[in-house]
Amino acid sequence: MATVMPVDSAGNLAEYDLLEVLHAKEGIICAVGAGGKKTTLYALAKRHPGRIGVTSTVLLPPFPRTLVAKRVIADDPTLLPQVVAAARSSPIVAFARHCEKPGRIAGLHPDRLLAIQAMAGFDALLVKADGARMRSIKAPADYEPVIPEGTRTVLALISAATLGLPLSEQIAHRVEHISAVTGARRGQPLRPEHLARLLASDRGALKGVGEATVIPILNAVDDEPRREQAVETAQRALEMTGRFDQVVLAAMHQANPLVQIVRRCVSR
Repeated sequence: MATVMPVDSAGNLAEYDLLEVLHAKEGIICAVGAGGKKTTLYALAKRHPGRIGVTSTVLLPPFPRTLVAKRVIADDPTLLPQVVAAARSSPIVAFARHCEKPGRIAGLHPDRLLAIQAMAGFDALLVKADGARMRSIKAPADYEPVIPEGTRTVLALISAATLGLPLSEQIAHRVEHISAVTGARRGQPLRPEHLARLLASDRGALKGVGEATVIPILNAVDDEPRREQAVETAQRALEMTGRFDQVVLAAMHQANPLVQIVRRCVSR
C-alpha cells in the first residue's frame, strides 16, 4: 500500500533544480492545462544550460520580450532552415508560424517536432500543447491537448488560485467538461477533491499523455492557506491514480518557483 506525504517544504527547496524536479532537462516537454503554461515553459528555458527550442502546437500570443531568445516566425518551406540556422548562434530559439488572427501566432503540426528537434540539435524542446483562453483551470475537449508523439514529459497545470472560487467562465475554460470530470456544479466553489479528480482523470490532465512522464503542477501557491489546500489536493490526486508519483506546488512568477513537493511514499 502507498501512503502520501509532503516531503519537502519551502524552506528546503533552494537546493532543488527546477529542471530536475519537472523532468525537463531533455527531449520534448509539453505543458497542458491552464494557469501558467507559458510562464512555466519560459522559466524552464531561462534556467536550462543547453540548447533550447520553445514552440507550440496551438495558437499563442507573441513571445514576450522577457524571453531572451532568437525569434523565428515563418511558414513552410522556410521555417525549418531558419530554425536550424538560429540554433547555431543562439542558445534559445522561440519559433512559430504566422497567424491571421491579430495578436496571435500559430503552432506547428505535432508530427514535425521530433524532426525539428533533431535537426536543430535542441537538448530540450518546450511546447505549449494546450489552450485555455487565459483561464486558470480547464478540462480538454475531444481534440485537446495536441501532444506530439515521442513527448518525454507532460507538465499538467492547474492554478491553485481557483480553490474556493465558484466554477464559472470567469476562471474556467470548458466549464461543462470540468463539471463532467470533477462533479463540481456550475457556481459551486471548487474544492481540493475537484482539482484532484481533474488531475487524476483520463478525461482531464491525463488525456492524451501516452507513455510520457506526467508531472502535475499546482501553480499560484502564494500563501499558507492556499498551500494547505494545494497539499490536500495533491494528496487526494495521488490516492486516486498511480499514473504519477509526485505533485509540484509552485509559484511560477517568483524567482524561486518551487513551494512544495508532495510525493508518494511506498510502505514496505
